[in-house]
Amino acid sequence: MQWRALVLGLVLLRLGLHGVLWLVFGLGPSMGFYQRFPLSFGFQRLRGPDGPASPASGPAGRPGTPGGPSGPSWLQQEVPGPAAGRRRAPRRPEPDVCGPGHWGYVLGGRGRGRDEYEKRYSGAFPPQLRAQMRDLARGMFVFGYDNYMAHAFPEDELNPIHCRGRGPDRGDPSNLNINDVLGNYSLTLVDALDTLAVNLKTGVPPDSNNETCTAGAGSLLVEFGILSRLLGDSTFEWVARRAVKALWNLRSNDTGLLGNVVNIQTGHWVGKQSGLGAGLDSFYEYLLKSYILFGEKEDLEMFNAAYKSIQNYLRRGREACNEGEGDPPLYVNVNMFSGQLMNTWIDSLQAFFPGLQVLIGDVEDAICLHAFYYAIWKRYGALPERYNWQLQAPDVFFYPLRPELVESTYLLYQATRNPFYLHVGMDILQSLEKHTKVKCGYATLHHVIDKSTEDRMESFFLSETCKYLYLLFDEENPVHKSGTRYMFTTEGHIISVDEHLRESPWKEFFSEEAGQDQVGKSGHRPRPHELKVINSSSNCNRVPDERRYSLPLKSVYMRQIDQMVGLI
Repeated sequence: MQWRALVLGLVLLRLGLHGVLWLVFGLGPSMGFYQRFPLSFGFQRLRGPDGPASPASGPAGRPGTPGGPSGPSWLQQEVPGPAAGRRRAPRRPEPDVCGPGHWGYVLGGRGRGRDEYEKRYSGAFPPQLRAQMRDLARGMFVFGYDNYMAHAFPEDELNPIHCRGRGPDRGDPSNLNINDVLGNYSLTLVDALDTLAVNLKTGVPPDSNNETCTAGAGSLLVEFGILSRLLGDSTFEWVARRAVKALWNLRSNDTGLLGNVVNIQTGHWVGKQSGLGAGLDSFYEYLLKSYILFGEKEDLEMFNAAYKSIQNYLRRGREACNEGEGDPPLYVNVNMFSGQLMNTWIDSLQAFFPGLQVLIGDVEDAICLHAFYYAIWKRYGALPERYNWQLQAPDVFFYPLRPELVESTYLLYQATRNPFYLHVGMDILQSLEKHTKVKCGYATLHHVIDKSTEDRMESFFLSETCKYLYLLFDEENPVHKSGTRYMFTTEGHIISVDEHLRESPWKEFFSEEAGQDQVGKSGHRPRPHELKVINSSSNCNRVPDERRYSLPLKSVYMRQIDQMVGLI
């Protein structure tokens, strides 16, 4: 009997030691928001936290398959007919699905300990580290700005490698890479000082290119509207609204989508691709921001209709961001008339869209899309201009210091106060310092893989990228202490949202004109008395306080996204 007692004692002692180690080293039940779930990444199946494993993958692209050499389910066509592409309505919340009982379950239930994502991103971001990152962002701006003023002013941009200025290419007017943005008016200084340069003297020259992108023609409303209301002259706003309505009336009767390039003389679509990136991005952005600034309900009606079409035809992947099975939500490029997939790449400009979703309250969907772009950044230390999600590789390799991912990171942090986004900002800051800093500023990455550079620092690096990074870490900035009184333009300029901008003597004139135009081709005009989210994958009206110091996206889904971009 003594040996039995001895064995029993040893067993109990061992269990006790395991229990102590379990607690001391943080291996006990997780106090984070999300639990750790078993996940197999043999491109076979994904076991979601809310249901059983999905069926083993069959042919490539079948729903539930988390990726693979033949492509994820984003390749699936869901638009065989006029009514196709329609997503199911967001599911109704189950009883207490967003209440204390739900969050209490996921906060304290069956945890197995914090995984690598929770260890890296969960918990508070120390004030000392925040101050260090704020100072690093400030130093980044100062270094770029001082070098521009010393070596490039009054030319438009700085060549940071050879420490000299860059202006328009007068010898080659067709060089749109330069001449599209450089106008010989000290562009970098204008951008950096939040100043607006406008020239409406001659209009479109008769011998100029008659083709323009939708975003270029349809993103004048905010600046021109402000100009009209400050001067008391309706001309500028009227011209901008006329351009927006002309584009809006050219959208597809079947899908409600717009193309990306139009002939301004004939009204024919030269580019029939409909997406969220280059050529279309700020068109959608300014429909919403114009409503926020001026209160014109017509702008919100157009935005709501556009957002509904985007959800119906561009959005692929599982229905909800943070629950269920299948591939993560992604917005693809489709044909504006049929809704059929046109290609398998997305561009870096599309990374602005999570920030826009934050403004309309679709925070959960914003969290998922942002996580996808952040995963690409983690893989390359930058965002390639185009990334092919089927091939898991860049299509276009350069990164010109664009701000869109930083902008969405900043807005998501303001909406959720989740320190995860401070970690994201720190990753971006450190990557920029490591890979793009050169002798006289910060240079474009020519190739995101080998990190070779180009001798160009575009003006938006100072006006947007540095600004959003600094504001992300500067908690006490006056912009944050003024509530909702400020809004950012598409170029990152700060505008005061004041009541007097919602007052104009010509408002009735615009309303009468709108009644003559086809704002809604079906004849139905909704009554938007407040911002309306056409589709929200969230069952909650707000992100609960319990999630503030936990991952905004469950670890199982973060790991899935990292796998799908080839990071792990």
